[in-house]
Amino acid sequence: MKIETIAIHAGNHTDASSKAVVQPIVMSTTFERDEDGGFSSGYQYSRSANPNRASLENVLAQLEGGAEAAAFSSGNAAGMSVFQSLEPGTHIICPDDMYHGLRNQLKTLFEGILEFDFIDVNDEDALNAHIKPNTGVIWIETPSNPLLKITDIKKVVAIARGYNIKVVCDNTFATPLCQQPLALGADVVMHSSTKYFGGHSDLMGGALITAQKNQWWEKIQNVQTMGGAVPSPMDCYYLVRSIKTLPYRMRGHVQNALLLAQYLEKHPRVERVMYPGLPSHPQFDIVNAQMSRPGAMMSFTLKGGEEEAKKVVNALNIFTQATSLGGVESLVEHRASVEGPDTKTPFNLLRVSVGLEHIDDLIADLEQAMA
Repeated sequence: MKIETIAIHAGNHTDASSKAVVQPIVMSTTFERDEDGGFSSGYQYSRSANPNRASLENVLAQLEGGAEAAAFSSGNAAGMSVFQSLEPGTHIICPDDMYHGLRNQLKTLFEGILEFDFIDVNDEDALNAHIKPNTGVIWIETPSNPLLKITDIKKVVAIARGYNIKVVCDNTFATPLCQQPLALGADVVMHSSTKYFGGHSDLMGGALITAQKNQWWEKIQNVQTMGGAVPSPMDCYYLVRSIKTLPYRMRGHVQNALLLAQYLEKHPRVERVMYPGLPSHPQFDIVNAQMSRPGAMMSFTLKGGEEEAKKVVNALNIFTQATSLGGVESLVEHRASVEGPDTKTPFNLLRVSVGLEHIDDLIADLEQAMA
């Protein structure tokens, strides 16, 4: 099936008793046993499994071309489950501009439990130099947040395979509509499903999708079940519903983003535009090789510095100044202020999640804000 058909049908299950075309929400926390004490339905307790979560995990796995998926209550919970599945003392190599939520999680919660280095994973020499006998995972994030760096997934995977190291790819910015890391050799894909999968800024979720069902994946599933950081049946239901329109929403997001990036690149007050769809992007050749679409996230810097950036963000009317991304509404934020004192983000940078408003209105709003 094509991805549009998968998005609509892989997460739905016609109710056997009512014949409802849309799968109902099963709110029960527990399920009746058989006479022999077994669970022929496949469901025992909602922390371990729920019909709505099973449907969500099925569509997520099929969208990414994976063997199985595990759904979580947030993107951070999904990432943390990977870290919790590793043996104490395992070394992780992470990108130097890793999403600050997971970076801070490692530095705060896993200090002394895991080892980790933050490096430029695109630098082949640096990557090889940082590999240790106890390196277990190379974590990549492409496009990265908020600098929109692109990592050559195949190149990193080739290096990792030589040392029997697993590769995990945060695919939140791209979604499977723009990039499929498992097809490029990654072992596990991570998503904050709060973002484009949810698409309406009204629910939280996270997901991991594996290329293979193996011993490591069983450990991750054990963390999911025993830790219990799982989405509610209601959240699973709404995620499945939102995913049905994901392919068409992403087309609109990407179309708007490209037009907006082209406008900003020509604006006299803009210093630089970071968007994978522009030929000026330093890794445009990798974008064309591994992405089917360049996504809808971008950042740009202003010539007037931090003060100018904050003036512009506060003068916008249609763009909402808020954290998060992937919703139908366009969001903008002064990213360095969000990330805190140890940020590596330029202070004149604004990060933009391009929504589905009419492009003329978005351009007009930026025009008046920078006037």
